[in-house]
Amino acid sequence: MASSAPAYYRCAECGADLNLSAAHLYPADIYFEAGNKGTLSFSWVDESRLRFAPEDRIRPFFETLNYWGIQRKRVRISCDACGRLLGHVYDDGPPVMQGTGQLGMGPSQVIPRRPRYRIKTKAVAVGNPAPAAAR
Repeated sequence: MASSAPAYYRCAECGADLNLSAAHLYPADIYFEAGNKGTLSFSWVDESRLRFAPEDRIRPFFETLNYWGIQRKRVRISCDACGRLLGHVYDDGPPVMQGTGQLGMGPSQVIPRRPRYRIKTKAVAVGNPAPAAAR
């Protein structure tokens, strides 16, 4: 019997409450693959429980094993309690605005996009939310 309460996620390494809720997951049928490659894509995270570090690798794709695109920037997400790598923030979420972009053209890189917080499923464990007094 499945419960209707949303799932909450904790760090798999130290068990710290990350305040990530399944209520903030992108749906699987959104224009990018929200659940691909063993990850969960969130639209919002509690930034007070995570560490962020910018990653900017501008290299040809054949020079790196960890290639994710030419001149793309991403941000590492780590657990604030233990420092374990949880995932990355990408700038390829849904458009912030409706309609055409800055130059009056269709969807392109000119249209600002919301961040997509992509968390590895191996780095988190499903748990119960922390009591309100512990937060």
